[in-house]
Amino acid sequence: MSEYQFKLPDLGEGMVESEIGEWFIKVGDQVAEEDLVGTMMTDKAAVELSSPVSGRVLKLAGEPGDIVAVGAALVVFDVGAAVGAAPTPRPNTDPVGAALALRPAPGRVITSPAVRRRAKESGVDLSNVSGTGPGGRILRQDFDKLVGAGDAGAAPTTVGAAPTPRSPATGTKEIKVIGLRRIIAERMTASKREIPHFSYVEEIDITELEALRKHLNSRQENPAERLTILPFLGTALIKALREFPQCNAMYDKERNVIIQHAAVHLGVATQTPDGLKVPVVRHAEAQSIDELAAEIRRVSAAARDNSAKKNELSGSTITITSLGKLGGIASTPVINMPEVGIIGVNRAVERPVVFNGQVAVRLMMNLSSSFDHRFVDGYDAAAMIQRIKEMLEHPATIFLPE
Repeated sequence: MSEYQFKLPDLGEGMVESEIGEWFIKVGDQVAEEDLVGTMMTDKAAVELSSPVSGRVLKLAGEPGDIVAVGAALVVFDVGAAVGAAPTPRPNTDPVGAALALRPAPGRVITSPAVRRRAKESGVDLSNVSGTGPGGRILRQDFDKLVGAGDAGAAPTTVGAAPTPRSPATGTKEIKVIGLRRIIAERMTASKREIPHFSYVEEIDITELEALRKHLNSRQENPAERLTILPFLGTALIKALREFPQCNAMYDKERNVIIQHAAVHLGVATQTPDGLKVPVVRHAEAQSIDELAAEIRRVSAAARDNSAKKNELSGSTITITSLGKLGGIASTPVINMPEVGIIGVNRAVERPVVFNGQVAVRLMMNLSSSFDHRFVDGYDAAAMIQRIKEMLEHPATIFLPE
């Protein structure tokens, strides 16, 4: 028997250890070189690791949720157990590149941990799913399409059938807080514990903005490229930040320094199957509204299907968040540390309001925002939101040169 230790590589960001997210293999499995073995959690996302050798799995470093130090043995292989001659491990000159390689290999499935988990729970063999993503990657919509097709053939419920007797529910289910959910929990706790949040809610009449949005979308042939409210809000926010640069900043706690940014790296809070992520639109201040809309769509989709790069999930200077149709009347968004502000979008609804001295039905929407009260005064926060309100209520001003 010839053993080979696959050691946890440096995943970047100065990490000295990482949490096991999920295993795709178990002890005794025969693994081919380049097969995915599991995921490890960074501060931003789950990183898929592939095997640098072929062999039989002798030992795993632990269970999901366990912490492994960089350089420690992650998987131990018996490379003598491979079919044919024992392979020579690839040179370890680029351990990160070797571990993170995602080149398709015959019979290899490329997809996100969330899709793998759903497939396992549903009993679906992913090797039978055709992926439409880069390199044949199986996207969430590919899996949903397959499962949906299977559900379509399910036998219909017989009308008038005798109801099934109901019995009291019993038992409990324990869910270990690991992976991205653990990271989210820790960050939310730290943000609320360390930052004195100041929340400010303002209602905005977006009737004219909605008319403009619909007009622009009527000229767009591709439905996937139609504008939502977010690029308009993002553009207005960018212009407002030039007047209120203290809101486009991050607090370096170790140095006790506020870092104000000339560039706007716009975080877009995005709900994914794995939990909340904040992909980043870099240099949003240099983009047109169409470019900003396209980039918001791209980074949000990448966050959802786990194809986002590490640098696309960090470095935002201010964040916008929206619950879409679930947006409610008002909310109190939690600041994305180390930023000092977050802008929340609530649901738009038609309401009777007094407009030009008469009662009229107008499309109203609330902005619910939070600021770090240590560094952003209430007056400045309110003044910035009022500036955004002015532009959104008179959308032509969004596009005026400065």
